[in-house]
Amino acid sequence: MSFELREYDIGGVKTAVRVAGRGQPVLFLHGASTLEGFDFALGLSDRFRVHCPSHPGMGDSGDAPHLSGMADLLVHYLDLLDRMLPGETPHLIGFSMGGWMATELAAVARERFGKVVLMAPAGLNDPAWPATALGGIAPQDFPGYLTHDVSVALRYFPDGSDPAFAESFGAARAREGETVGRICAPFGMGHPNLRRMMARITNPTLLVWGENDRLLPAGQAPLWIESLGNARLLTLPGTGHLIAQERPETVTEIGDFLIA
Repeated sequence: MSFELREYDIGGVKTAVRVAGRGQPVLFLHGASTLEGFDFALGLSDRFRVHCPSHPGMGDSGDAPHLSGMADLLVHYLDLLDRMLPGETPHLIGFSMGGWMATELAAVARERFGKVVLMAPAGLNDPAWPATALGGIAPQDFPGYLTHDVSVALRYFPDGSDPAFAESFGAARAREGETVGRICAPFGMGHPNLRRMMARITNPTLLVWGENDRLLPAGQAPLWIESLGNARLLTLPGTGHLIAQERPETVTEIGDFLIA
C-alpha cells in the first residue's frame, strides 16, 4: 500500500494530504514537524482510509502567513473536512502538537468525529509536569529527546553524507519552526483552559504515551484521563516521544481500538 498525494485549496492555502487505504476514514494530525514522515499510518490502511494532511506552512502544504494561533488551524481543518470528507465522520488521531489540535477540534466539533486517539499530546502546560522547551535543546541532542532508542530517531536526521539533504532538512525545519512559533504565540504550546475544553469530549478516546518521553512527560497522562469524559490510557515502557516510529506495533493496537 502507498499514499496518493492530493491537494486542496483551503482559504487560499494549498493543503497537501496523503491518502491510503479504504474503509472508514481516519484523519491524522501530525506534530510540530514533519521530519518523521507519515509511513507509519500505512499500518492502518488495511482497515481504514487514512488521511494525513500537512499543516499549513509545514511539509508539502503552502505557506500560511495569516496563522496567529491554534484557532486558525481549527477553522482550517473544519473547512478541509467539509471539502475532503463531506457527510462522513472520520476517526481522529493527533500526535504531540497535533494531539493538542485534535483535543480542541473534538471539543468544539465532537459530532464531526468518531473515536479519538491522542498520542503523547501537547497542550496541557501543567506546571507539575512541564514540557521540555524545544529552544533549550541543542540540535545535536534533539534525536535523544525524540526516542528512547536514539538510533530510531537518527534515521530521520542528516548524517553528514549528503550535503543537499542536510540543506533541505535545515530549511524545512526552519520553515516549520517559524510556523509553530506563530501557532504558539498566544499561550505557548497549549491553552490555559484546555482541561475545561476536554470535558466536552464525549467521544471514546484512547490516550497513548511512552513512559520514557523526554519532551512531554508521561506524568501528565493521569491529568488527561481525569479531564476526558470517556478515555482509557495505553502506556508504553521503553518508549520515547515518537511512539509510532519506535513501537510500530502500537499502530495495530490503535486500529483495534478504532474498529472495536
